[in-house]
Amino acid sequence: MTPQGQPATSTQALVQDGTLAGSWIVDPARSEVRLATRHTWGLRPLHGVFRQVTGNGTVTAAGQVTGTLTVAAGSIDTRNKMRDKDLRSAKVFDIASHPDITYTVDGMQPASGGVRVTGSLTVRGRTRPLSFDATVSAAGGEIQLDAEVPVNRADFGLTYSPLRMASLDNTITVHAVFTRQ
Repeated sequence: MTPQGQPATSTQALVQDGTLAGSWIVDPARSEVRLATRHTWGLRPLHGVFRQVTGNGTVTAAGQVTGTLTVAAGSIDTRNKMRDKDLRSAKVFDIASHPDITYTVDGMQPASGGVRVTGSLTVRGRTRPLSFDATVSAAGGEIQLDAEVPVNRADFGLTYSPLRMASLDNTITVHAVFTRQ
C-alpha cells in the first residue's frame, strides 16, 4: 500500500512497462548496510554498520536491471574502536589496499514475495557470484530495495579470528533507496 492507502503497483509490472526505465542513484543519507554475526564462540551477537554507502542502477525499457552498490570498508562501525581498527587492518578488510566492498548487479527476476537479485560481490579483491532474494517497492519517484544476505567471510579470504572467537557466517542487511538521476 502507498502512504495514501492506494494499492502499490507491482514493481515487476513497472519494470516491464517501462515506468522505471532510466538511471537511478543511491541516496546515501537514507540507505544503510549492516553486518551481523556471532562472536565469543557463538555466544554473543556482533552488529556493525557501514556508514558510507553509494551506488547506482539502470533499468532499461526492456526491463533489464543492472547496477552497483559500494560501501567504504573503512566506514565500519561496531561501537568498539579497537575492534573497528582490527577490521580495517590488513588482518581483515585491508582498507589501505581494498577500500571498497562492491556488489555488482547483473540481473533481477521475479521471485516468491519479491525479486531474485543476481550479481557478484567483491571483498578484499576477491569476487564471487552472489544471488539473493529481496523486496522491492517503487513509489513517489523512488525505489527501495531491502534484503538480508547470508555471506561466509571465508569465501573472501577473511578468516582472521583470534582464538577462533568470531563466526565465519555473517548476515548483511541492505536497505537501499534509489532516486532518479
